[in-house]
Amino acid sequence: MFCFPKNITGVVTGILLAVTLVSCATYNQQVAGYYTSLQSGDYNKAAKELDKSKLLKKDRNRLLYLLERGKVCHLMAQWDSSNTYFNEADLLMETARTSVKDVALGNLLNPMMQTYKAEDFEKYLVHYYKAINYLQLGQTEDAIVEARRISLRTYAQEDKVGNKDKYKEDAFSLMVQGIIYEKGGDVNNAFIAYRNAADVFLDGKGDYYGIKMPEQLKKDLLRTAYLNGFTDELGRYERLLNTTYNREDKSAGGDLVLFWESGSAPIKAQQDLFFSLFKDSGGGFFFADANNAFNVPFDFSSGYSRDNLKLENLRSFRVALPKYETVAPAYTGGVAQIGGASVRLEAAEDVNNLAFATLRERMLRELSSTLTRLAIKKLAEAAIRPPDRKDTYDKNKSEEQKKKERKEDATREAIALGLQLFNFASEKADTRNWQSLPHTIYYARIPLQQGENNISLQLSGQRSITVPVKATGHGGLQVMTVNTIR
Repeated sequence: MFCFPKNITGVVTGILLAVTLVSCATYNQQVAGYYTSLQSGDYNKAAKELDKSKLLKKDRNRLLYLLERGKVCHLMAQWDSSNTYFNEADLLMETARTSVKDVALGNLLNPMMQTYKAEDFEKYLVHYYKAINYLQLGQTEDAIVEARRISLRTYAQEDKVGNKDKYKEDAFSLMVQGIIYEKGGDVNNAFIAYRNAADVFLDGKGDYYGIKMPEQLKKDLLRTAYLNGFTDELGRYERLLNTTYNREDKSAGGDLVLFWESGSAPIKAQQDLFFSLFKDSGGGFFFADANNAFNVPFDFSSGYSRDNLKLENLRSFRVALPKYETVAPAYTGGVAQIGGASVRLEAAEDVNNLAFATLRERMLRELSSTLTRLAIKKLAEAAIRPPDRKDTYDKNKSEEQKKKERKEDATREAIALGLQLFNFASEKADTRNWQSLPHTIYYARIPLQQGENNISLQLSGQRSITVPVKATGHGGLQVMTVNTIR
C-alpha cells in the first residue's frame, strides 16, 4: 500500500529546500581561500585556510587534506612535518577500500560524497615528495625505502590496468628512483631504474604523456652502465638512443640535482552532457548523447533488471562529468648559470598533460557508471508517478473514490516532481583533486665546486625572473627543489 503524509505541501517544500541547499560549487571554488593564498606565496595563510576548512574536515576528504597539508609544509621547508602528513596519506591510499556507504552515497547523491581515493599519478608523486623530504633531512635510507616503494606502486598500477595501453609506469618516478639509489651509492639499482625509465620513453617512441626523453636521463643511463661495467648494455643503449657515451670528469664538489616545480596543476570543473537510452536490434540497451559522440552500454552489474527498463521513462537526462581546466604557468623555461657555465633544465613530468590524459583513459568507465546511476534515479521517479487510469475503470467507482484517486495522483506527482528536482540539483561531478601539485616538473644535474656555489636560476615564459640558489659542494650527490607556483 502506498502511504502519503497529510501535509504533502510541506514535504515538497522540504525537498525543494534540500535542493536549494545542495551546493553547485566545484571543489576549487569551495577551497578558493586556500588556493588564492597558495598562489600568492603566503604559505602560512594557506595552512590556516586548510585547517579551518569545514569541507576538508569531513572524513571523506581526509586524504585531500593530508596531501595539501603535506605539500604546504614541504613548501615551507618543514620536511619532517610534511612527511608526517604524507605518511598518513600514504597509509590511507594503501588501505583504501570501497565501502557500502560509499556506494550508497554515490548512487543516491553523487560521487563527490564518496571518500576521495586520489588519482593514480597523485599516488606516485607522494613518493617523490617523501623522498625529497627525507633527503633534506639527511635520511638517505628512508629515501631509499621510498625508491623501493615506487617499484611496488608500479606493480600495483600494472595489476590494475593489465595489458591495456593506459597509464602504468611513471617515467618521472623511475628517474627519481635512479637518483635516490645513486645518492645512496647503489649504482647497480640506479642503472636499473634509469633503464626502466628510458624503456618507458622508448616504448612511447620517445614521448611519454607530453614529455620527450630528457638528455640527462640518457647521460645517467649510459654513465651508470659504464660504472657497472655493463659493456653490452652500454652499447645497446648507445644504438637505441642514437648517441655515444662521453666520459666526464667527476666534479670537485659533486653534483646538484635541481628540481624546479613550475605553475599549478589543472583544476577540475564540471561539464554537463545530455543522454537518452536506446535499445538496439539485438535487445541490448545503450546510452547515446545528442551528437552521437558517446555510445555507452547499460551496466547491468548494478543489479537492475533488464525487464524493468522502459525507454519512455529515460528520454533525456543530464549527466555531470569532471573535466580539467589548465592553469597556465608564468614560466615555461629555465636555465641555471654557475661559474660562467649554463645548464638548461629539462621537462621531466607534465602533470597538466598527465591529468587530462588519464581522465580521458577512464572516461568510458566513468560514463557507464554515471549513466547507469542516473538511469536508476530516473526509473525511481517514474515508479512514483501516478499510473494511467482509463475511463473504463471508473464506471463502477463512486465520486468519493474518484476524488480520493485524484488526490492520490496529485500527491504522487508532487513527490515525483520534488524527487526530480532534487536529483537534478544534487547531480554533481567529482571535482576534487590535489590542487597544489605543479603544472610541470623540470630538472637538471649541475656540477658543483668545493664549498659554496651561487647558482642563478633564470626563468622565462609569460614573464622573466631570476631565482638565486645556494649549494655547498661536498663531493657527493645532493638534491634541491625550487617552486614557482604562479
